[in-house]
Amino acid sequence: MNMRLLYITKDPVVAQVAQCAGVDWIFVDMEYRGKSERQASRDTVISAHTLKDVRSIRQAINTSQLMVRINPWGKWSKAEIEGVVQAGADIIMLPFFTTTAEVTAFIAEVAGQAKTCLLLETMASIEILDDILAVPGIDYVHIGLNDLHIERGTNFMFEFLSDGGIDRVSSKLRGAGITFGFGGMARIGSLLPPAERILAEHFRVGSSGVILSRSFCHPSQATDARVFEILFTEEVARIRRQEQWLALADEAFFERNRLRVIDEVNQVVRQIRDRQE
Repeated sequence: MNMRLLYITKDPVVAQVAQCAGVDWIFVDMEYRGKSERQASRDTVISAHTLKDVRSIRQAINTSQLMVRINPWGKWSKAEIEGVVQAGADIIMLPFFTTTAEVTAFIAEVAGQAKTCLLLETMASIEILDDILAVPGIDYVHIGLNDLHIERGTNFMFEFLSDGGIDRVSSKLRGAGITFGFGGMARIGSLLPPAERILAEHFRVGSSGVILSRSFCHPSQATDARVFEILFTEEVARIRRQEQWLALADEAFFERNRLRVIDEVNQVVRQIRDRQE
């Protein structure tokens, strides 16, 4: 199984590098409403990309799909959807929804002009997930760990993976036949838990999509454009090689990996708490 790799950028040159490396979806992020308030003091990026950026990326790519995240549902949504459809979006993502009515209205407004992707990142939406999944027209779901982590008041966003939250949600998504992904991923061999163990968890729960995070590869990490291109291409290739290995792994491996992830998440949580004391 090849994971659907997503990469956030408004830079056409970077988008072309990602496309050539094998990234499946280039992600333009127009969400800004309410985000600064709910992510205050967090190490997160608020992109606030524009329709101009959507058009620029559309012109730059031809094999990767173009996904655009709009703002949470509101009186502005009709105009936003019309704008991103006209700019060439293949997939439109709705973030931070809390009701079935918002999902229904979003899908009705998109009206088949693009694929739909729901960003499941509120506990309210998870509580009514069965009702949401009964709404026709949902093409994809992505589980957003960062805002869930903030709302839950946990120390580390991967706690929703280690405490079984992802298992419970993914079970419902699989049952509804919805293609889904979750969270972000750094480079293979880096951070804690290491990216290769997070990737194995995607395989275990049936996820097929992940966002390549800032720590995966960013132009600021390279001395020039050519170095960035080489680095990005090599890191995507490492993911693909790891996927080939995981495709042959047995259930015992995935259970051992799950337990190691729980242990490593707990390690990170203890480190965070120690720093806070």
